[in-house]
Amino acid sequence: MTRSHRTRNLVFIFLGVLVLLFKSSYTGPCAELFYRYASNFSVSFAIYFIAQLGFYPLPYPKLISAAGALLAVELFELTNGFGVMLNFYDPWDYFANALGVGLALGIDLLINHSLEKNLMESNDGEKLS
Repeated sequence: MTRSHRTRNLVFIFLGVLVLLFKSSYTGPCAELFYRYASNFSVSFAIYFIAQLGFYPLPYPKLISAAGALLAVELFELTNGFGVMLNFYDPWDYFANALGVGLALGIDLLINHSLEKNLMESNDGEKLS
């Protein structure tokens, strides 16, 4: 994993944590919906990028990270906070968790696709010169 890749993951983890910390300050549209599900969404988002830090050397790190993050957050819901934390059951939390991991995976794939495209374009330019 390159330093820029690790830094990018840390930035996304930090963004997920910021949403979690400041969700109660949100007063915009759908504030009630945001307040109820922002925690699930943002934590799931951050956990995907945390998993990326650990699963990177394995084959298919994005798939393993997404599956691992989704498994962790869904088990948290299923076991009522792993029996350690107080968690109020809401079946929509499962959906918010999946959306958070899905967005994280989508952003990761989009950034990698963009970087690969730029790399190929710059390599094509060098070959033509």
